[in-house]
Amino acid sequence: MQYTANELAKIVKGTVEGDGNVKVWKPCKIEEGEEGGITFLGNPKYTHYIYERHASIVIVNKTFQPEHEIPSTLIRVENPYMAVAILLHFFNNRNKPPKGRSWRSSVGRGSHIGKKCYLGPYAVVGRHCKIGDNVKIYPHVYVGDNCTIGDGTTLYSGVKIYEGVEIGKNCILHSGAVIGADGFGFAPTGDGGWNKIDQIGNVVLEDNVEVGANTCIDRATMGSTILHQGVKVDNLCQVAHNVVIGNNTAMASQVGIAGSCKVGSNCIIAGQAGIVGHIVVGDHVTIGAQSGVTHSVPSDVSIFGSPAMEASKRRKVEVLVRNIEQLAKRIDKLEKK
Repeated sequence: MQYTANELAKIVKGTVEGDGNVKVWKPCKIEEGEEGGITFLGNPKYTHYIYERHASIVIVNKTFQPEHEIPSTLIRVENPYMAVAILLHFFNNRNKPPKGRSWRSSVGRGSHIGKKCYLGPYAVVGRHCKIGDNVKIYPHVYVGDNCTIGDGTTLYSGVKIYEGVEIGKNCILHSGAVIGADGFGFAPTGDGGWNKIDQIGNVVLEDNVEVGANTCIDRATMGSTILHQGVKVDNLCQVAHNVVIGNNTAMASQVGIAGSCKVGSNCIIAGQAGIVGHIVVGDHVTIGAQSGVTHSVPSDVSIFGSPAMEASKRRKVEVLVRNIEQLAKRIDKLEKK
């Protein structure tokens, strides 16, 4: 499909500068701009590409002032990143999935499947499940007994949902995600062995939660492991039993959160950070990459390092560590005197 600048400007609520009838059929990166492509300028570091590479349409901020003539048609918007997010959703063919139920799928006794759902080949839905409207369950997905899945949720191929899990509306679970496996609970037997503690709770994912590929979210020992509304979890993360994560918190790849930890709302947890169990992380906290969080953290702070500490203090420590050899030599000289 081809779209004109005028048509796309209406979608992103922008204004056209240049030829409103120019047509495009694909999004592209600004450094790879070419005829038929639509791109955007969001980072000033990439400004030179708008003059060197000539995409048919470039989305720019309303305040952008060109230094040279630009042959591309511009669409001026308040927020280029948000405009691009809207357009990528518009162009994404995966938002138009197949419909209907494959005869190779299986639905257990007492389960209810909503309207306009898709069940791919070898998708399995257990007994007494409630599946909302417009749910997409791709091939080789397993949904255990007594699960609830809200309207508009997508389970990509290979997702495994254990029994009793509750998933809200408009969630996205990517391939290989495992929701509701047993939490890591074992009691020492006294003779060097371990006795398994049954994990009889569940997992609750509220509305608009996204879970990345091969991420594991464990069921609670008792009660629920809860990811509140709008939480975003990247690939290859581990969320242990009885963890609670607040609204709109986002975590990057390979983050691990130990059992019974409480993470607040609107936090950002960078890649490979680890958080110990039974602590509380406040709201609006930023945790740097590869940080080791070993104690509770108040709201509205930025921490990093291992052990993690407040950012300004950690930077001072890093300076001292980098200069430790020189400091050691100075101490040696003073001791000799």
